[in-house]
Amino acid sequence: MVTQRILVVDDDREVVRLMRAYLEQAGYEVLVAYEGETAVHTLRREKPDLILLDLMLPGMDGWQITRLMRSDTALAAIPIIMLTARVEDTDKIVGLEMGADDYVTKPYNPREVVARVRARLRAPGVQEPQMLRAGELEMDLGRREVRVKGDLADLTPTEFNLLRVLMEQAGYVFTRAELIRKGLGTDYEGLERTLDSHMRNLRRKIEPDPRDPTYIQTVYGVGYRLEIRK
Repeated sequence: MVTQRILVVDDDREVVRLMRAYLEQAGYEVLVAYEGETAVHTLRREKPDLILLDLMLPGMDGWQITRLMRSDTALAAIPIIMLTARVEDTDKIVGLEMGADDYVTKPYNPREVVARVRARLRAPGVQEPQMLRAGELEMDLGRREVRVKGDLADLTPTEFNLLRVLMEQAGYVFTRAELIRKGLGTDYEGLERTLDSHMRNLRRKIEPDPRDPTYIQTVYGVGYRLEIRK
């Protein structure tokens, strides 16, 4: 079995040392960087399976690295978990709208971070490639690709997982808590607006008109459902 690799980026060397110890104990290979430029070089050279990314870095900061990753096809599929001392919900939402998959505020329990890493990298069971369809929306589970009218949609891993949950039970109304648990693999107590940010991003990428969605319908006071389209 191939060992999954995590890139930890933080200018606090004690934080890096601690997270490295916990991640290695959990069976991961750990790469490290203490500033943004080194992190980008490591990302491009090593293509890790996930990055733990501090926002407040010298030189190129975490926001810039996130933008770069999500605009680079070679890096766009790498999950990003942001680590930061900034606790305002607006900061979290901005980070997620930029393409981060998760957000952990300092001080945090390293075991919680490891659990979130596991949730992001949990390997699915071996299966034959499957296709999910809803109207002109197609999802290839084997290739982890989504196409709209035949054109490839550039989804983050989190957006793909959320859409998969909706497409697998098209027509079913998911509460926000259900979508968070099933699509994100963890509990986000008090951060339901995080889910709404992901859904806005997803609509922007798959809907003909995100302001008047064809596929992802909001069920006010409850959550979301995928409209069944023939």
